[in-house]
Amino acid sequence: MRRARPTSPLLALALLLPAVLPAQAKEARYRYDTVHSQILFSIDHDGYSRPFGRLRIAQGWLRFDPGDWSRSATELDIDLRSLDMGDAEWNAAVLKGAFLDAGRARYAHFASTSVERRDAQHGVLHGTLTLRGVTRPVDVDFRFNREGRTVYGLHDVAGFSATARLDRTAFGSTAYQGSVGRDVMVWLELEAIRDDRAPAPSATAPEPAHAAAQ
Repeated sequence: MRRARPTSPLLALALLLPAVLPAQAKEARYRYDTVHSQILFSIDHDGYSRPFGRLRIAQGWLRFDPGDWSRSATELDIDLRSLDMGDAEWNAAVLKGAFLDAGRARYAHFASTSVERRDAQHGVLHGTLTLRGVTRPVDVDFRFNREGRTVYGLHDVAGFSATARLDRTAFGSTAYQGSVGRDVMVWLELEAIRDDRAPAPSATAPEPAHAAAQ
């Protein structure tokens, strides 16, 4: 009978390492779930109240690595004509040139430039917002809620809650400052579905595919 050859310590270590080392997280691509994602904003009305409005995301992409947030990036288009402030005449007034100017530029566009991680769940997304044809830097504070398979196993989803503060005059909306505030508070509730076929964020986003038909 042949005697078994002793196993090399280096070989044994090489065989053992995959079992004891955690798998390294990798970045994944997502597309925003436009049904479960919401954008709300609020602005002062002559000191009486801060009415709310709602907007919807037309399309967007996310690249996200739970283990290394610095590798993450996102772009999204916001459909200004989806505005809902609870009244048709009020919607029409806010869509005009004095405020959103949606007739000239229907979509607002956000593109990230970097991500700053603050703790296990919180960070700041630095980027630029193009609104009314004007591009300005914007910081978005966000909370990473969770990432995982949906309860019915349909999708892998990443979820975030975020806030931002905008100065509307920085984007050229300077009308009615005596009765309408300058600062706009924005809340975002975002869900993104894992989709490896989703386009990677790019320096210049294309016009939404449905824009030409509307």
